[in-house]
Amino acid sequence: MRYFFEDYALDTDRRELHRGSNVVATAPQVFDLLNYLIRNRDRVVSKDDLVNAIWNGRIVSDVALTTRLNAARSAIGDSGEEQRLIKTLPRKGFRFVGVVHEEDRPPAAATAAPSHAASEPALQLPDKPSIAVLPFENMSGDPEQQYFADGMVEEITTALSRFKWLFVIARNSSFTFKGRAVDIKEVGLRLGVRYVLEGSVRRSSGKVRIAGQLIDAVTGAHIWADRFERDLTDVFALQDEVAVAVVSAIEPKLLQAEIAMAARRRPENLTAYDFYLQALPHYYASTREGLAEAIRLTHSGLKLDPRFGFMAALASSCHSLNVTMGYSADPQFDRREAIRLFHLALSIDDSDPVTLAHAAVVSAFMVGDWESEIEMADRAVALNPNSFVAWHGRGWVYRIAGLPEEAIRSFERAIRVSPVDPQLHRSLIGMAMAFIELGRFEEAIMAAKKAVRQNPAHAASYRCLACAFALLGHDAQAREAAAGVIEHDPTFTISTYIARGGQAKAKRLIEGLRKARLPE
Repeated sequence: MRYFFEDYALDTDRRELHRGSNVVATAPQVFDLLNYLIRNRDRVVSKDDLVNAIWNGRIVSDVALTTRLNAARSAIGDSGEEQRLIKTLPRKGFRFVGVVHEEDRPPAAATAAPSHAASEPALQLPDKPSIAVLPFENMSGDPEQQYFADGMVEEITTALSRFKWLFVIARNSSFTFKGRAVDIKEVGLRLGVRYVLEGSVRRSSGKVRIAGQLIDAVTGAHIWADRFERDLTDVFALQDEVAVAVVSAIEPKLLQAEIAMAARRRPENLTAYDFYLQALPHYYASTREGLAEAIRLTHSGLKLDPRFGFMAALASSCHSLNVTMGYSADPQFDRREAIRLFHLALSIDDSDPVTLAHAAVVSAFMVGDWESEIEMADRAVALNPNSFVAWHGRGWVYRIAGLPEEAIRSFERAIRVSPVDPQLHRSLIGMAMAFIELGRFEEAIMAAKKAVRQNPAHAASYRCLACAFALLGHDAQAREAAAGVIEHDPTFTISTYIARGGQAKAKRLIEGLRKARLPE
């Protein structure tokens, strides 16, 4: 039997709710509740009627019933306030009040399995990384737990959608594959995506285990796989926590895969996005030669697409680093370019967290309008609390503004969100500088040593070591670290370092550099 109402169809044989050509995901009890209400739409059904029909007479709390009713209303575009289709009659019960048309058997064309591969052309891949999150398999052995698996997919899809460099297929499209054995390459063709995330959920003995794997839908290669296990306490908090963990794990893998593909492409086929991807490793390395190449690539990309906001933000950061790391042959030019480009990026999109984070950090070093920069940094993490770039940028902004405790909290969050990020050494350096201002010199040394291990060529790590050792009175180690500063930044002097920007509140850092006897 199929019941048609508004633009919905409830198919009881297939146990599917359709809106137009799309399947609307519904938990089993929600489907049963809708089915019962529609079949009995000629009368008011009581709470006891629903409990007997849906829960087989088991004791059910009012909260559980209300939750299922709200989910049923949501599935058909209704709400408790509107009650357009499902009406609550106080102290009486509930009634489905929509106009319904019944059909005993679906047309033959509708029951035939569609041959999408033969009848539909493959969708062209977007010009940025694209992903679909398939419905997770419920491994709990309890059909009623399907809502939890579906909730995980919803949370992960929403979290991924916050990354504007990603093209994410909407949940409703991904859920058309629910309950089917699928070929990943077919999914990629049907949905027009490069990557597919699939997984499973198992709940038992107060624990929940999420397994996920990321697959290249074009080649079938596995990009990433992992397993997450958490205590089952608050379901919704747990979904958020696991979603953050999954997104934090797959984001760098996606970007690394895209960068690797860009490196293999033929030069004559470069697009603006290819230039962006090829610039990133040079930006991460932050050597003199690397930043020069990153600047060349980002400007080449902007010539192809002058409204590519991410490119403008990255180019701005490259010019800013050229100044702050002492590489620039013309610091005033690089400073002007850094400021021009972050204003350009914001004019293109001032609601993107990555753009806001880059702009806030560049402005903190190049301009010093702390109130404005803190506002941008706070907005970046509010827009995407899963973003390493946003938390990392917020750490630097707060460090430069002279708020080291909040800077450390931000850097710690950045490291937790992306513990293997290629920019990790920069977060560790920022943390070391904040520790120095708080007089926590041993912790500063630990953070700076980790930064050196991550990137031995970054002079800032040695500056932090030289300062912290000197302030602790460890003169020999301070001299050794100071030699590292000069090795990686041969023209370094304390006065030129201050002039590079961002050190107005770094009193103890400057004091330590002087105690380490670095050139004035």
